[in-house]
Amino acid sequence: MKVLIAVTHLLGTGHLSRALTLGRAFAAAGHQVCVASGGFPAPQLRHDGLDLVQLPPLRSDGVDFTRLLTPDGTVADEGYHTARQDALRSALTEMQPDVLITELYPFGRRSLKTEFLALLEAAHALPRRPIVLASIRDILAPPSKPRKAVEADAVIAEFYDAVLVHSDPAATRLEISWPVSEMLAGKLRYTGFVAPRAAAPHPEQTGAGEVLVSAGGGSVGDSLYECALEAARLMPGTRWRILVGGNDAANRIARFEAARSPALIEAARSDFRQMLRHAAASVSMCGYNTALDLLQAGTPAVLVPFDAGKEVEQSLRAGSLAPLDGIEVIKTADLTPVGLTQAVRTVMAAHVRATDGFRFDGAARTVEIAAKLAGDRE
Repeated sequence: MKVLIAVTHLLGTGHLSRALTLGRAFAAAGHQVCVASGGFPAPQLRHDGLDLVQLPPLRSDGVDFTRLLTPDGTVADEGYHTARQDALRSALTEMQPDVLITELYPFGRRSLKTEFLALLEAAHALPRRPIVLASIRDILAPPSKPRKAVEADAVIAEFYDAVLVHSDPAATRLEISWPVSEMLAGKLRYTGFVAPRAAAPHPEQTGAGEVLVSAGGGSVGDSLYECALEAARLMPGTRWRILVGGNDAANRIARFEAARSPALIEAARSDFRQMLRHAAASVSMCGYNTALDLLQAGTPAVLVPFDAGKEVEQSLRAGSLAPLDGIEVIKTADLTPVGLTQAVRTVMAAHVRATDGFRFDGAARTVEIAAKLAGDRE
């Protein structure tokens, strides 16, 4: 089976990370996989065993997802978007996939609607059209206007065979964040959470006894980092390690080091998940991948959900995790060094959290669902 996954991450790297995890699961099952990535390159993410097609990259202007920027910081013009569409259609035509997966669209990425619709129309025009699936995380950004949900429903009804919801329904159902019509309900397939295998212990025990502060792979989280720099002064007996993501990590690290905090500051690390196994506590935002890393590792965690602009996804997810042992949630507006250290001490003293309460086999389940749909069509 040949599988094409189309994904564009615009701020952090979580969308691409999840798409690559799905791709590796298909590849492990013996299928040919191509991931067409439209965000900025993320060299820290593994894509071994997969064909990776890099489209002309885009990023959002901060949390303004309607303003899309090219590598030189200019707004993408019509010609730039046309080049992306051509590259996507070329990948589709060359591969002739049995399965096409669009990550997030049509529930998001509306600023790239023309691009995705061109891909979907081209897929349906192939001599043998692929099974078409939408891939979405557990919680979406709720539609700001009812018509957005209606428009998404129309696209799903016209082009898609199913919608893969990468959640354990025992934990989070799509209805929490998105209106589910009767038509959409019939297309939903819950896969369980999409996560790599739980990380093994770090061979060098790196991170042991530390407070690990992270904000994903994008250029976000400065307010969290700056608060952590000061909080580290208030816990002199505990080492704080701050992991800075983004392509501009070196410049930001230099700026943070000027604060002369006792915290260790370094770029985001590929062994982060292994480090979590040994950490005394984690301080982070609450993106999908980070939340799953914490649930798998059982690490005591202070969550500071990203809520800039109109973002509510991470706040909804953090709220669903708050009742679990060893998890505290702080709103960005309430974040202070004293409050952060108090929350860290609270989670470190909490009962050990169980790590086997949810399904994390969503990638393997996705492969099964796609294969069955493709097989049923034969």
